[in-house]
Amino acid sequence: MAQRRLQGMGSSCLVALLVAVSISDGRGQQVKDTQQRGKLMVYVGTYTGTKSKGIYVFEMDYTSGAVSPARLAGEAIHPSFLAIHPNGRFLYAVGEVSDFAGKKSGGVSAFAIDASTGHLTLLNQQSSGGAGPCHLVVDNAGKNVLVANYGGGSVAVLPIQADGTLREASCFIQHTGKSVNPQRQEAPHAHSINLDAANRFAFVADLGLDKVLIYRFDAAKGTLTPNDPPAATVAPGAGPRHFAFHPSGRYAYVINEMGNTVTAFHYDAQKGILTEIQTLSTLPQGYTDVSHTAEVQVHPSGKFLYGSNRGHDSIAIYSIDQNTGRLSLVNIVSTQGKTPRNFGIDPTGT
Repeated sequence: MAQRRLQGMGSSCLVALLVAVSISDGRGQQVKDTQQRGKLMVYVGTYTGTKSKGIYVFEMDYTSGAVSPARLAGEAIHPSFLAIHPNGRFLYAVGEVSDFAGKKSGGVSAFAIDASTGHLTLLNQQSSGGAGPCHLVVDNAGKNVLVANYGGGSVAVLPIQADGTLREASCFIQHTGKSVNPQRQEAPHAHSINLDAANRFAFVADLGLDKVLIYRFDAAKGTLTPNDPPAATVAPGAGPRHFAFHPSGRYAYVINEMGNTVTAFHYDAQKGILTEIQTLSTLPQGYTDVSHTAEVQVHPSGKFLYGSNRGHDSIAIYSIDQNTGRLSLVNIVSTQGKTPRNFGIDPTGT
């Protein structure tokens, strides 16, 4: 329902879920507050143009799935991906551009959230360090924003100040190399950056390198340093895009945009090592038309994994073996709309 209602606003890139109260006590409190109020505030990032002006917000009744009309929460240029601070007071958005403040870079914007209305007030902006930032996260301690630059093939860490504003990058890493597809893998393309539950390791799915690069993360210093080993590799030409952990912390999954596959890994939380378990297609057997994957999410229960197909316009659903992390295809369901670029699961898993 939300996807259909928002289609006319432009290409929506992320649904960032926020309970309509301050989230300060971790996931358990978030679910409790959601159940008590029965509603979520949902923020949607877009590519801007004639139809879209920035970041939109609507309310969703989590018991029925009914949504209110979307309204503009804050103006921004190409805020294609969003992340909310653990305290629920601030929202951060990439500016997916290649020219920021006169440099070949994108931007990251910090906003204050009005908990009663959902309105966003711009606090400040900083350079992402590279062109085309497409993904970002806030670390679990709420001290830093970590951003992946697709066009620039790089990652950066931007410290968060007490008032929610961003400082200049405390760390910047430029990826190098290429892979087998000369059109899309001629250079690195960092497509997402994620952290493990312990806030110790960062994982960057780089579509251009066919690797998930692994970094040791220091939240206090805002730094990234290559892990040993420094990466996990997927099949040549697969094009890793987005990454998700299993709630147990024992498994992780990457969805491969160009290969239309999802790869399951065992995760060694002490050493930050990913070991491949299996790789499965996200498309029905015999499907030959053009399609590319986008988002991957693990259900809060840890029992299911979901991945979206842009072209086939569907969500692939897998069950997860809790003892091994292996996936088994359950179904592939139409999204009833075109190009499911991203999706989210509400905190209760309903």
